[in-house]
Amino acid sequence: MFSSRVRIILFLIILPAIVLYGYFSLRNESGKMHYKTHAVDHGDIARTISANGTLTPLELVDVGTQISGRVIQLFADFNDLVKTGQILAKLDPALLDAQLQQSKANLKSAQTALSVAINKARRSRDLVEKGFISREAMDDAQELLDSAQAQVVVNQAQIDRDRTNLDYSIIRSPVSGVVIARNVNIGQTVAANFQTPILFQIARDLKQMQIEISVVEADIGQIHDGQSMVFTVDAFQDREFPAVVKQIRLNPTIQENVVTYSVIATVINEDGSLLPGMTANVRFIVNEKSGVLRVPNAALRYRPSRKEFSGTTETQLLGQRLLYQLKNNRPLPVKVITGITDGSFTEILSGELKVNDELIIEETNSNKQDKPGASNFRFRMF
Repeated sequence: MFSSRVRIILFLIILPAIVLYGYFSLRNESGKMHYKTHAVDHGDIARTISANGTLTPLELVDVGTQISGRVIQLFADFNDLVKTGQILAKLDPALLDAQLQQSKANLKSAQTALSVAINKARRSRDLVEKGFISREAMDDAQELLDSAQAQVVVNQAQIDRDRTNLDYSIIRSPVSGVVIARNVNIGQTVAANFQTPILFQIARDLKQMQIEISVVEADIGQIHDGQSMVFTVDAFQDREFPAVVKQIRLNPTIQENVVTYSVIATVINEDGSLLPGMTANVRFIVNEKSGVLRVPNAALRYRPSRKEFSGTTETQLLGQRLLYQLKNNRPLPVKVITGITDGSFTEILSGELKVNDELIIEETNSNKQDKPGASNFRFRMF
């Protein structure tokens, strides 16, 4: 009886002690902070500007026709290599040849009229000298001669024109290159009355190409002629191609109140892997440094959640920032001067940091590390 009563009394004394001990232990653990850190290191940083552009041949020639007609023969197709003067297509020359024959007939008629006018003018001069006709009659004969001579010249010019048009029925390549577009088929009629139709497009040399890039006005001031850049295309996502800025065109494009400028860059395409029309994902290299002291940008964004650790305020000096170094499991503020950034890392120009110093990038408390659904209340008997 006595022992049972003693056990009950001891239980009533020990139980509150255990509850109080567990409560205060839990409260202390719940207030303990844990930190994620990243070490300061040396590395490369490149400040870049991103934009998009389209690959085009450096020189693209549109081959058209100055006359209308029906295509009767084709001598070139897509991707064919052609040389200057090579025949690409022929138009039906029937109407043009008929016009040439008519002009030749008109020339013969004019030459016959000229011959008659010459004889008449000679006889008129003889008759005037003998006094049989007046001088006015001789002037009329001379006028008829001049008119016949002019008509011969007109008809000769018409023949030259008709011959030229007949030559135009044969479409020849104006340059040496590769055919990248053929816009006609055999039997198709082309009309050149109001606008010259484009039959072929020839790229002079696909080993040299260019990119037309659209750059917003906020970034255009950091781009200049001769600036280096790199780009990728969707066809070769793991490969970077180099390029050089050739020209910044002054004509702006305004669309929905957004001002952009066209930047032209030249590309060497020795292996022919780049094709016209590909979309280029461009990165202009504004500034590049190697082997600099750098910190992750997440460390620049971190601020302690507990007020007792954030007593130092940030300075307003240009480029000066505040970082927090982990020492004795406490955030220690450190002022630094920053340089360029690539979006992931930032250069450190000066400050009390060295390689392998641990900087806080994030903090969590002990409750966040517990498994979901698990109770936070724990007893510790010893």
